[in-house]
Amino acid sequence: MAVLRITPNLACEDPTGMAAFYRYLFDLDIAMNMEFIVTMEPGTATRQPPQVSVLSEGGSGTPVPALSIEVDDLDRVITRCRLRGIAIDYGPVEEPWGVRRIFLRDPAGHLVNVLTHK
Repeated sequence: MAVLRITPNLACEDPTGMAAFYRYLFDLDIAMNMEFIVTMEPGTATRQPPQVSVLSEGGSGTPVPALSIEVDDLDRVITRCRLRGIAIDYGPVEEPWGVRRIFLRDPAGHLVNVLTHK
């Protein structure tokens, strides 16, 4: 058996509003919108193998994030957060395992780990 996709599902009251948040910060495209669910994806044709992480903490003593998003330009995300008044809960910090990252919360309160590899 081959796993073809792993998709995180984030509960929220307003999927369209939540999608707008993720589209703004990460330039995601709408792949499907059925009102009760909005699915987004990167506009580029990036393909990564499916992954599931299981963890007891978020690293460096932080809480476990609901979602991790790797980006190629963390400073762009930080700037967008500042422009919209989106609080950064943790970081930016360079972690000993080779990533630079921030934690933020989406409109539904999910903790999101945004990172780039150094």
